[in-house]
Amino acid sequence: MEGVRDSVVKKSKRLTSVVWNHFERVRKADTCYAVCVHCNKKLSGSSNSGTTHLRNHLMRCLKRSNYDVTHLFEAKRRKKEPSFAVTDVNPVVQRPDAYINTPVVKFDQELRKHGVLNVGSSSRFSQQRSQLDLTCMILLHGYPLTMIDHSGFRVFLKNLQPLFEAVPNASVESSCVQIYEKEKQRVREMLSRLNGRINLAVEKWSCPDNNQYLCLTAQFIDEIWKLQKKVLNFVTLETSQTEDMLSEVIIKCLLEWGIECKLFAMTFDDCSIDDHIIVRIKNRISETRPLLSNGRLFDIRSAAHVVNLMVQDAIEALGEVNQKIRESVRYVKSSREIQLKFNEIVQQVGMDGQKNLVLDAPSRWNSTYFMLETALEYKTSFCFLQQHDPGYTTVLTETEWEWASSITGYLKLFVEITNVFSGSKPLTANMYFPEICDVHIQLIEWCKNSDGYLSCIASKMKAKFDRYWSKCSLALAVAAILDPRFKMKLVEYYYSQIYGSTALDRIKEVADGIRELFNAYSICSTLVDQGSTLPGSSMPGTCTNISRDRLKGFDEYLHETSQSQSSVSDLDKYLEEPVIPRNHDFNILNWWMAHTPRYPILSMMARDVLGTPMSNVSPDMVFSTERRMLDGYRSSLSADTLQALICARDWLHIEPEGVLHVYTGFSVCYNQNLMFFWQL
Repeated sequence: MEGVRDSVVKKSKRLTSVVWNHFERVRKADTCYAVCVHCNKKLSGSSNSGTTHLRNHLMRCLKRSNYDVTHLFEAKRRKKEPSFAVTDVNPVVQRPDAYINTPVVKFDQELRKHGVLNVGSSSRFSQQRSQLDLTCMILLHGYPLTMIDHSGFRVFLKNLQPLFEAVPNASVESSCVQIYEKEKQRVREMLSRLNGRINLAVEKWSCPDNNQYLCLTAQFIDEIWKLQKKVLNFVTLETSQTEDMLSEVIIKCLLEWGIECKLFAMTFDDCSIDDHIIVRIKNRISETRPLLSNGRLFDIRSAAHVVNLMVQDAIEALGEVNQKIRESVRYVKSSREIQLKFNEIVQQVGMDGQKNLVLDAPSRWNSTYFMLETALEYKTSFCFLQQHDPGYTTVLTETEWEWASSITGYLKLFVEITNVFSGSKPLTANMYFPEICDVHIQLIEWCKNSDGYLSCIASKMKAKFDRYWSKCSLALAVAAILDPRFKMKLVEYYYSQIYGSTALDRIKEVADGIRELFNAYSICSTLVDQGSTLPGSSMPGTCTNISRDRLKGFDEYLHETSQSQSSVSDLDKYLEEPVIPRNHDFNILNWWMAHTPRYPILSMMARDVLGTPMSNVSPDMVFSTERRMLDGYRSSLSADTLQALICARDWLHIEPEGVLHVYTGFSVCYNQNLMFFWQL
């Protein structure tokens, strides 16, 4: 008998299942086989056998090659989806041949070796890349590491990409730390290349377990005059570390980053921090480089924090009145019947009643302001409610209403100023001076109040403000002078209101202070031009031992005597020119970048001064009466992992053009809903 050869079956009928894109149907004698084009395995190809066994084989065969097999279920899912009869709508029947045909997989041995497969021209999957995606997602959005163990998340991943192999929690944590280390090196290199100086913001955190943390953030203006912030450290403080040991913690971090010689100023979120801590830091830094202006601009306290302290004084003093108003609002809202009765009274007294009474949240002081503000509008209605409802007992006296009105006026000013501090755009240092001066002037007026109760509250607030003002007024004024819309004119305007007859002496102190600072920068510039370096007054980033330098005074003398023989200085030229008109859209950094050629030395000083963080409280915390809190999960992490997660989250960023910078072997580009990857 003549041998029967295997022959390819001529398909008289279209094979509709997508699995046939991966099989050849052959006939041997009277039996049909389906031969896998990937591994040449023969399976039953009879029409009575169906395609389930072929699909199951492909799942095993292709998954071993990292091929995306999710499309194999698409046609089958569509067929199984129930159809719904909708009135007046003609159903559209999907023809079998309209399904997308998946191309036969073409293996590229080089890509397979790296765990990436090309499917036709589109489908690609990489376990390594996907694991990097997962790690970056956790870092960028602050998700807990434990989310990868959540059953719902695992089901989502499995349905989204069956090829993705779940990774253990420890592996993701290790990947996060690796990204942190690589990004840290990049940030270190960026800071070392920075020509300007660096400002450091120090913020204390807490957690439900009362553990303490220290967050150190560098703020500076880069070479293209953009304000930058980088979280450098998130340190877990040991329980044995007392308050006076904070200086050692901060110094250790500065030395670790190698920026102690570049430091211009430090901003502390707590206005009541012990001065001895600052003195120890200043002394340590001065060992390698004397501070500019003898450190008069070095110690900055957060403007938002001093406002918060004054607010707490006002709210605390109004405690009993606050409680009465709180209970009054709560009573009106206690039942629909009382609410209707109150609304009738509102109509009777001729009020429109557009604003709703609100209760405050004690942890958000601006909510207390809103509660007082609305309650005062309904003052007359509350008085009538007392006459018509014997159940209303928390009645305020006329004096208490007057106190509430005055304190609400104080809080209104603080809310407006705090809103400026917490705006959507980062504030440069020049914007704080007029706001703080306005508070100063108002405090002076409040202290003159004939009501002893109110003047006492104002005096208590002013005592806290005066301590802040004594430390920060010069830095605030210098920054304002470097705004070409203000210059010395703004200082003269406010100081005449604040100091009265002694204003000229105070203005001279500011003028001398900015000139002293400018002279230090001038000496640096002159010596760099000459190819030498003045120890301690070197260009930012240069550390030099000054212990045996006996000619430092000569360098200063040379600069001073040379000045009289040279042209007008940058500072004099800048101050003599008229101020520019105020414009709401004015960008001071763009102005200084454009005018750097005209004021080469002064622009160098302006970059460092304007980059000083005059307030370092995050926008979501400016109205909070509590310290920033770490959640219970993060506080349970090890100190190293916690620092890695918080710092890396700050360093990774998506730029406007859609690029996520990840220096870990891959760069990731997000373009709307598409995501592309390429190896670096």
